[in-house]
Amino acid sequence: MADSQVVLITGAAKGIGRHVARTFADDGAKLVVADMEPLDTVVREVAERGAEVLTVGTDVRDEDAVRSLMDDAAARFGRIDVLINNAAIVTHFQWGTPRWPRIRDMDKSFWDRVIETNLGGTFLCTKYVLPVMETQRSGHIINLSNPGGRGDSIGACAYGVSKTAIGTFTRFVAEEERDFNICVVGMTPGNPIATEEAPEEARRRMTTVDYVGRSFVLAAKVGMDLSGRQLRTSSEGGVEVVP
Repeated sequence: MADSQVVLITGAAKGIGRHVARTFADDGAKLVVADMEPLDTVVREVAERGAEVLTVGTDVRDEDAVRSLMDDAAARFGRIDVLINNAAIVTHFQWGTPRWPRIRDMDKSFWDRVIETNLGGTFLCTKYVLPVMETQRSGHIINLSNPGGRGDSIGACAYGVSKTAIGTFTRFVAEEERDFNICVVGMTPGNPIATEEAPEEARRRMTTVDYVGRSFVLAAKVGMDLSGRQLRTSSEGGVEVVP
């Protein structure tokens, strides 16, 4: 396992982050799992798969906490090969949950919380992982983004704006880091996902998290020629480039 990838996943306690942690564990990776919520379940699951794992409680909106996260990961494993910026506040309207307010009715504090978590967290985690990866002159950063998001879902504006902005952020950082051999890509599951938290009725009629398959593991192995591009899960858990 000496040559195993060191993979850091934010928002790893549940949902896509938890599933992705399991797939990297199956691939032989060493893991750093970060979240504001309890990480006991995902830690047990990846440990059962033989993965060495570091847990760090982290609010990705907190700059000091993010700096400490990267310092702790580098101190434990000596490197960080893959960062997956997954932590986010997500709409789950397809589950039957209430829609968020329209912009005219939205409190600024709600808007700020979504933008600061989704976009701000991606910025901070990227900012503080880059010195580690630049020293290594290698690395993959995978940002959960959806730059092709449509504006036809009432209440989803804050979420859509954050994910579209992350797509733009990905392209700019990819160019800044190209000379350091750091591959930066956007990633989307491609379909709305019903995770373990979704009501049973939603899990019956929607795509479940298993659809994601090994797509993030594959995305963490793509070449520099795809840096700056948007990827998505393809059928059977593969990965494809969004045209």
